[in-house]
Amino acid sequence: MICGGFKRLVLLGAAAAVAATTLLAPVHAASRIKDIADFEGIRENQLIGYGLVVGLNGTGDSLNNSPFTQQSLQAMLERLGVNTRNIDLNTNTVAAVMVTANLPPFSTQGTRIDVNVSALGDSESLQGGTLLVTPLVGADGEVYAIAQGSIAIGGFSAQADAASVVRGVPTAGRIANGGLVERELEFKLASLTTLRLALRNPDLTTARRIALSVNELIGMPTAEPLDPATVRIDLPQQYDGNIVDLLTDIEQLIVEPDLAARIVIDENSGIIVMGQDVKVSMVAVAQGNLTVTIAESPQVSQPLPFANGQTAVVPRSDVTVDEEGSKLAIVPQTVTLKQLVDGLNALGIGPRDMISILQAIKAAGALQADIEVL
Repeated sequence: MICGGFKRLVLLGAAAAVAATTLLAPVHAASRIKDIADFEGIRENQLIGYGLVVGLNGTGDSLNNSPFTQQSLQAMLERLGVNTRNIDLNTNTVAAVMVTANLPPFSTQGTRIDVNVSALGDSESLQGGTLLVTPLVGADGEVYAIAQGSIAIGGFSAQADAASVVRGVPTAGRIANGGLVERELEFKLASLTTLRLALRNPDLTTARRIALSVNELIGMPTAEPLDPATVRIDLPQQYDGNIVDLLTDIEQLIVEPDLAARIVIDENSGIIVMGQDVKVSMVAVAQGNLTVTIAESPQVSQPLPFANGQTAVVPRSDVTVDEEGSKLAIVPQTVTLKQLVDGLNALGIGPRDMISILQAIKAAGALQADIEVL
């Protein structure tokens, strides 16, 4: 009875220890494969075009300062049967613009897409303008869409004789459903025998976990990680001819991505972003500031009565040097991210000084993380 009770106590103690370890262990965010990887070939394509916006209320390009706008306007009018080669055009209702759009994958002819319009010359605002027919070409020089329509901008500008107000960017706008797809991209998904997954954040551990999840779903070793950014999947026979079902099942799999310990620093804005796995070995940190105070207290010196002299101002300067610094703070070994942030904040330092301290800790070899400076 004593031995049995002791064994039960040991088992209960071990179970409690395992439960405590599970609660204290860091929980990583699990994600679907469709949120961390892309299927090769299923992607958007960027389009670009050059066009003219008309109907502006005196906020268009100055034709004398924007010769390309004048040349484009003359060429457009000639195509419409109007000869303006020997005529001095002087209109400020036209603006040259660049038109950009993204062609979604598997877009068919007649599909509508959104387009962005940005001024190219010295136009002050595109408000109220209408984009004329503009061909949108891809990287191969072929026309894949046509854009036209009224521009909607998110900013405005108003000007008077002595004041002006500008909100947002009035020289850039958007045309919802302003593009019409004219050419389809040739990509036969059903004829593929091998798929490739491209990880958005390349990592060897994540690629291996994706391959293991896919193999567990299919029931045979068909997925193989080729490198930290690519996982190849050979199509099994049971999915022959129905590749959409396979892609749907794969992209819904839950995988726990592995992240490298990294600290991202933007020195321009002072922003610091630390990963969860950032660790610091035992190190002592101190931060101090040197303050120099100069106080001016000039005094007036007057001559004695009936003396032959002049009133003068005598300068007096008081210079004080105050070197206030925090004491050395011991950072324990392998602290967590929260403990590291709390310890640095306890020193009373700002983001700018924290950047220098992190770089110094890294130089000392006590920071187990990569520092990326933007």
